[in-house]
Amino acid sequence: MRIVPLFAFLLVVVPSASGQSSSPADTTQQSLALAHKDLEQGQQAEAIALLQKLAAIHPPVKGLQHELGIAYYRTGKLLEAQRAFAAAIQEDSSDAESVQMQGLTLYRLGRPADAIPYLERVREWTPNSNADANYVLGLCYMNAQRYDDARRAFATGFKVNPDSGAAYLLLGSMLQRANLEEFAAIQAQKALQLAPNLPLAHFLLGEVYLFKSDVDHALQEFEKERLLNPGYAPVYDRLGDVYTRTDRLQDAQEALTKAISLDTSSTGSFIQMGKVLLRRQDPVSSIMYLKHAEKMDPANFITHTLLAQAYRKVGQEDEAKQEMEMASKIHVENQLKLQPIE
Repeated sequence: MRIVPLFAFLLVVVPSASGQSSSPADTTQQSLALAHKDLEQGQQAEAIALLQKLAAIHPPVKGLQHELGIAYYRTGKLLEAQRAFAAAIQEDSSDAESVQMQGLTLYRLGRPADAIPYLERVREWTPNSNADANYVLGLCYMNAQRYDDARRAFATGFKVNPDSGAAYLLLGSMLQRANLEEFAAIQAQKALQLAPNLPLAHFLLGEVYLFKSDVDHALQEFEKERLLNPGYAPVYDRLGDVYTRTDRLQDAQEALTKAISLDTSSTGSFIQMGKVLLRRQDPVSSIMYLKHAEKMDPANFITHTLLAQAYRKVGQEDEAKQEMEMASKIHVENQLKLQPIE
């Protein structure tokens, strides 16, 4: 069954001939078409108001609940959208778009287990057509700890062989993003069993070990990644972090130099270099790197904190005070953002 493009089911309304009165059915379809036009033009409130009026008509207007569900979804009224899509599916169980949107809506409502049957139906109808639905289905499977099903869903969405090392690594990356580090490591190890030279698998394992503060194993994995993937800037950034943690500051500086040489857009490498140079008693060079990081990301309080320390070491007390005040201000603002809304 083909997934119908958004609103493609809508009937084209032909205006009545001059001098002829429109039937109630014609008027209803014209109103539905007008609501559709409002939605397409971003006039969500107008569309919802018109659709709600049409919802009071008996017998029910065919296709109305589908349109109303889309309108509610676009405006973030997820509970109303869920009810509208449920009504649309009850009216027409083959309305593939409403089925898909019901799954996405339930996921956004924090009900991933309830979303799975709807997204599975969409996949049965069109197994290769919608990457978004497969991605969300994969996340739902992850939430249910159905990791093999999650791997297959992600692999379909990203168009890779579901039994390949790449598919296991893909799942590992998704698990890491969900802060499921231990499960991510298992998937990375499976990926390496299938494809020993697969880029980024050792990197993922290194990040898991670094997260656990196991710097020895992290170093081993990052070194393996470096040999396989020598042009990958983040591996040198992570090596710099490991060397800094173990007080191998010369090695850290060399690794970070490589990271910056390969990627000048990474703020983290510049901050880390500033930190290393500060510890190596080179505050002048440290300031140079930290000022560059500040230009890239003015709202990073760590950068301002390190700059305050560096300025203090070179006797620039006014600049040090200014940077520390900025760091404190940013820190307080971040803390306020994290406070729950009453």
